Amino acid sequence: MDISSNNNDTVCVVPPPASLEGFASLSVPVYRASTIVFPNVAAYRARATRSPDGYTYGLAGTPTTRTLENQLTQIHSASRSIIVPSGQCAITTVMLALVSHGEHLLIADNVYPPVKLFARTILHSFGVDMEYFDPTRLADLDAKLRPGATKLVWVESPGSTTMEICDIPAIAARCRRSGALLGCDNTWATGLLCRPLSLGVDVVAEALTKYAGGHSDLVLGAIILDDLELYARFRSTLGALGVGTSPDDCSHVLRGIQTMALRIRHAGALSEVFAHRLERSGLNVLHPSLPSFSGHALWQRDFGGCSGVFSLLLQDVDVSKVDRALDQLRTFVIGASWGGTRSIVAPMTVAGERQAMPASEHQSYIRLSLGLESAEDLWRDLEGMSDVLLV
Repeated sequence: MDISSNNNDTVCVVPPPASLEGFASLSVPVYRASTIVFPNVAAYRARATRSPDGYTYGLAGTPTTRTLENQLTQIHSASRSIIVPSGQCAITTVMLALVSHGEHLLIADNVYPPVKLFARTILHSFGVDMEYFDPTRLADLDAKLRPGATKLVWVESPGSTTMEICDIPAIAARCRRSGALLGCDNTWATGLLCRPLSLGVDVVAEALTKYAGGHSDLVLGAIILDDLELYARFRSTLGALGVGTSPDDCSHVLRGIQTMALRIRHAGALSEVFAHRLERSGLNVLHPSLPSFSGHALWQRDFGGCSGVFSLLLQDVDVSKVDRALDQLRTFVIGASWGGTRSIVAPMTVAGERQAMPASEHQSYIRLSLGLESAEDLWRDLEGMSDVLLV
């Protein structure tokens, strides 16, 4: 747009264009926008034809957003990705878009607890018929799938806290036969270690807060898929809800993702070493790389490695002892989330959440996420923790 004016008010508001000739940067620019400017009235009137991929308003994304979406699409060998404000938002958007009043939703009993909270409160109030199933027992899925009525099956593999690995190809085959779509939370593995779309999953959700962001300083999520009709439906749902993401957060993830492969490789290798050591010390370790782990064979078949997150299962260990064991840690920090540069530990219980899977009030868990600190310092912490727990 060419504006010729000597009026101070105008020249302060409308900057002259700067030539980009000869400029090339390795960094992706941060494009911030609410209003998207159109070249003429006709283009503005036809702006709806730009959806779902084009630029119509800042809420629907900017080139910074699209760059991150394209990178995730490439990592997953997918067709499309959508950036959303959190991993939880990715999952709830999928559920809102795919399941309506009177329809049936099946959720694996070991998923991230806020997903279950959303289903039993918000979706239940909308008249969605929601049910939990044990993803480690295909017979339970067979018994609860309702051909024609079940619209979505949702799994998380490995399961949140308790680390169960799903037989995703087998679950996907059952979903196809019954006419249900299959969604999967793939945050633990990222697309670097597992590509659920290639295993038969229809929609993948990930919390970019974790390994992609990588520095514990942002919250962001993604929906990744192949089906373009579903893609348009999810875009439409997000637009109707008024959901958008910050290009600054997208820029931070674009920076974090550059080292994601290195960080996961390091944390995964260290987690395997520590898991074997902790098991030898006498602790019950839930880590897919251990031959004693119930999902070990499925992990070997479907995953290309492990990340730095695993759990310890404690039986009849007093809460005060767990607190003493964790309070004496010096390098690990205590907190929620994982996947950043710092090593994080959190005490967990699942007995109050589980309905379709066995859970005991006598059992508790310690979830560990390994970061980038010295292996010697981390192991010193874990040895001290083990000494307290095993007394």
